[in-house]
Amino acid sequence: MTTVPATTEAPRQEQAPSPRPGRDRYFDLLRALALFRVVLYHLTGWAWLPLVFPSMGVMFALAGNLMARSLKRPAVQVIRGRLRRLLPPLWLLGVVGVTGMVLQGWGPDADGHPGWWWLHLTFWIVPFSDPPYAEGLPGVPGFIGENWAADLAGPLWYIRAYLWYVLLSPLLLKALRALPVVTLSAPIALAVAFEQGWLTLPGERIPSALTDFSTFGACWILGMAHREGILRRLPRYVVPSVAPLIALVGLWYALRHDFGTGNDLDSMPLAQALWSLGTVLLLLHISPSWSEWPDRLRRFARPIGLLNSRAVTIYLWHNTCILVAATLWDRLWGFPVLEQNVPGLLESPWPVLVLVWVLIAGCVLAFGWMEDLAAQQKPRLWPRSEPRVRKRR
Repeated sequence: MTTVPATTEAPRQEQAPSPRPGRDRYFDLLRALALFRVVLYHLTGWAWLPLVFPSMGVMFALAGNLMARSLKRPAVQVIRGRLRRLLPPLWLLGVVGVTGMVLQGWGPDADGHPGWWWLHLTFWIVPFSDPPYAEGLPGVPGFIGENWAADLAGPLWYIRAYLWYVLLSPLLLKALRALPVVTLSAPIALAVAFEQGWLTLPGERIPSALTDFSTFGACWILGMAHREGILRRLPRYVVPSVAPLIALVGLWYALRHDFGTGNDLDSMPLAQALWSLGTVLLLLHISPSWSEWPDRLRRFARPIGLLNSRAVTIYLWHNTCILVAATLWDRLWGFPVLEQNVPGLLESPWPVLVLVWVLIAGCVLAFGWMEDLAAQQKPRLWPRSEPRVRKRR
């Protein structure tokens, strides 16, 4: 799929020999940084990491930008294409994960409602809501820790939220073109309504979906606004003036509500929404046009390309890789010579992080080819270059 940046030079760049236009290089860098930060945060739990780089807001904004570009074609065709790319990697995760849960005793009688179990299992096929998982599984001693299914299912909220954003994008784009300020502000207003208790909904599934929309919906719409050129029509001083204020309000709100370890932005939807919106607004405002990688980044072009080619696989499997890596690393405490001489090494997260990425590389080899099949491309075990783009007539 060829990305055409919204500039006056778009027709000429579309005919250039480079397979992807320059602005995507910057977006590829942001997506790679977002994935790395997600893995590091889920390993360490450091509360300051989402402040340094709001990965989820960035990822939703980039996806919204891509969706707005694609909606130059018929909406049904675009939505079908997005679902085709998104769902097969999820199905592969479900085949492995659900099979493992069933082998450890999970089944229709697990929660006392066999009919609901079978119905909810369909969310592993189309995740309109969170796919179910077994709680309290024993794990595999020495290899993967207890309650591993919760870690496996942890990232799936993103897939569910992404699905709803894709389905709503045609309406959001029309609203954005008609009332840009109102449309962009609507998710924040919803977040305020939830936070203040002005809006309450019964159950868990609908409120969780609306909470995700209120938290990151503004970032998705902001990505669409960037693609539509709405941000470029503003005077140059507006974004650098307004974006820091929005982010600082989010930070102030977080600090007023005991921000810290165990109570970070992930547990504060309104603070997360404001901080992510302000930061992403600045990142999109900068948005340099790179026809080629800058010299200082050229050496990282291949790993950045790999992270982008396998973004869904890495995101879906990284939590499980973290759990396996931590379980394996903890076994080293059983060696007295290591416990007595290098306890600091055993407590350090950095060797575990290296092991996590080794395991992620294994998942890329084992499962990443599904992303190629989903994109109707030739399967590759280890992408070394960008896939050929199919031309649309």
